Amino acid sequence: MADETATLAAPPQDSRSETIAFVIGAAGWLVPGLGHVLMKMWGRAAACFLTVGILVILGTAMRGNVFSSSGSDAFDSLGYLADLGTGTFYFVARSLETKGPDVSHAGGDYGTRFLAAAGVLNLLAALHAYEAARGRKA
Repeated sequence: MADETATLAAPPQDSRSETIAFVIGAAGWLVPGLGHVLMKMWGRAAACFLTVGILVILGTAMRGNVFSSSGSDAFDSLGYLADLGTGTFYFVARSLETKGPDVSHAGGDYGTRFLAAAGVLNLLAALHAYEAARGRKA
C-alpha cells in the first residue's frame, strides 16, 4: 500500500527548477502574460495581456471601484485582493481613477466587476504559468 502512494506522488523537483517556476509565476502576476512569454507560449501570453488589459481599461472607464488596502470590511479586503491580482495594471487603474468611483449607476457597478474579474483571471493565468514551468500538463 505504501508503494502505491509513493508511485502516485509527483516526481521530486530540484530547487533550481522550482525557483525558476516561482519566478515565472511571479512575473506572470506582475505583468499579465509575461510568465507565458518567458516560456515562449506566445498565444496565451497575448490572450492574457489583452484580456486583462481590456478589462482593466473598461472597468476604469466605467468608473468602477478600484479598492484600496484600507478596507473597512471583508468585502473591501476581498475586492482589494482581486484588484491587486491584476499586478501592475492595478497601479494603472489607480492612476486612471481621477474622478473616483461611480457605483450609483449600473456602469460603475459593472466596472467594479470587470476589475475584479481581470484580477482573478490574471491570478489564474499566473498559476497556469507556474504549473507549466514546473512541467505539469498545461
